[in-house]
Amino acid sequence: MKGLAGQFALTLRLHFRNRMALIYSYIFPTIFLVAFWVLYRYETPPIVRHMGELLTVTILGGACFGLPTSMVSDRERGVWRRFRLTPVRTFNVVASTVAARYVLLLLAGLVQLGLAMLIGMPAPRHPLGLFVAFTCVSFAFLGLGLVIATMADNVPAVQALGQCIFLPMLIIGGVAVPLESLPDWAQHVAAFFPGRYAVEALRATVMGGGLGAARFSIGALVLIGAAGSLAGGRLFRWDAQQRFARLAGKGWVAVAIVAWVAVGLAAETKQRTLVSNTARNVPAPRGAAAAPTTAAPAAATGSRPPTPLVATPTAAERAAAQSTTPPPAGTAVPSAGARGATARTDAAAESAPPASRPAPAPRVARRSPSAEEPPSPPTATPTPPAPASSGATAPPAPAPAPDDWRKTTAADIDRAIDFTRLPPDSGIVTPIAALDEQPDPEVSQQLDLMHSRLPTWAPAKDPDTVQRVRNLLYVAAVPDVLQTPIERFAPLEIYDRLEQDVPREQLIQALFWIALHPMDGDHSAIDQLPILGLDYGGVDVEETRNRAAFYAVKLLGRLTGKIKAQ
Repeated sequence: MKGLAGQFALTLRLHFRNRMALIYSYIFPTIFLVAFWVLYRYETPPIVRHMGELLTVTILGGACFGLPTSMVSDRERGVWRRFRLTPVRTFNVVASTVAARYVLLLLAGLVQLGLAMLIGMPAPRHPLGLFVAFTCVSFAFLGLGLVIATMADNVPAVQALGQCIFLPMLIIGGVAVPLESLPDWAQHVAAFFPGRYAVEALRATVMGGGLGAARFSIGALVLIGAAGSLAGGRLFRWDAQQRFARLAGKGWVAVAIVAWVAVGLAAETKQRTLVSNTARNVPAPRGAAAAPTTAAPAAATGSRPPTPLVATPTAAERAAAQSTTPPPAGTAVPSAGARGATARTDAAAESAPPASRPAPAPRVARRSPSAEEPPSPPTATPTPPAPASSGATAPPAPAPAPDDWRKTTAADIDRAIDFTRLPPDSGIVTPIAALDEQPDPEVSQQLDLMHSRLPTWAPAKDPDTVQRVRNLLYVAAVPDVLQTPIERFAPLEIYDRLEQDVPREQLIQALFWIALHPMDGDHSAIDQLPILGLDYGGVDVEETRNRAAFYAVKLLGRLTGKIKAQ
């Protein structure tokens, strides 16, 4: 024990004498903190929703780079060979080095927490649980660091191996990029990375239900850490002349790999490949719209990127188009990842004065690095007209789109909108919370404020029905554009308000009209959102109109039974 304590103290003393080590240990975590603060500056309170990611990045950097770099550097300089001549056991030397690195990680984590609380983050809900979770995360990643130190023959090899683990864990492992922003295949891959469980465990203790809500994640981290420590200890090398390629017992590395695979398979079995469900299975939040009883056809819950929602013409309609005068075409509803709504090309729109023609929606900016350019809708190949016969009659041409919102019929909706191409409610474009999903306390307070002020909000009383509906949809669209925490729950509140304030038939007609004409009407209601507690500063108006049109289609689908609420 005396040798272990001496080596522990020596490691800490050498670390604090190294200026570069101090920069990497404390300046970089601070830079990450500031970056997250700027990126999510509209969140209230700040940082708290991302403290799990911040602490995970700090631990991951210190364990995958700091620990193996120092161990391999000492081995190259012959420090470990000198230690071998002392009576201190190998376990004591390795354990004291790992313990010293854990203390350094703990200090860096405390610095991040302190700075976050200075800029407005509330204290963690479960401080003791956070300490336990932080320790388990450190144990898992330090075990990984031991494996890297074992496999690397020199410091450049440490950097290469560390990057091979560090970057994938950041991008597709659920650390830097939220799991809900990733495609389905990446969410499944993330189940095999310990970073995902580190974020879940830390987040549960900072702002969730504590360790009890993260039992699986804690167990996964302990298993991964134990396997890594065992493999690293069994393959420990004293001398730089001992090359890993010629080392006996390299199969111990498989122990660490098997632990990762076992955890991933267990997670897949438990269907944990989506976002953490610790806040689910609770009563539905206030304002949740009831699901329609009519069974829906293809609901928009897939993971593919959104595509234009133009209904594909039938074969009969294509044949009619070739044999008769081309009928006026419907208008495309805007796509969140590609093209906005296309201006109507019927005769009425062509003859209208320029000021009254609906303008096309612009391309919408990406919301996530994982978003892909959606494919263009398939182009229909015209079918040659059938030969004329004495008894044959041409199929009827499709009716033109209505020129007044009050003239909208169910046939118009079926013909003009394809509800199967909507962005999924669980995605990152126009998300909508599940009916059994409970918001965080901070989000719930903001929803309560919105709920209390909506009845007296002037734009919600506009005498023009379409404009009134459009104004309320902006309340859901702006948080979606800015990716604020309230974005998933605001649509439920707005849907509930619309169903209370507007008669059902008129609401269906108004929503259809907004979907086809996203750039019409007034957008001054966006400037009055601070009254509802949505004081977010400037927002892209054209993109907000686009998102409002998508929310209009989603509610339209629910009201007509085309979409079933989740």
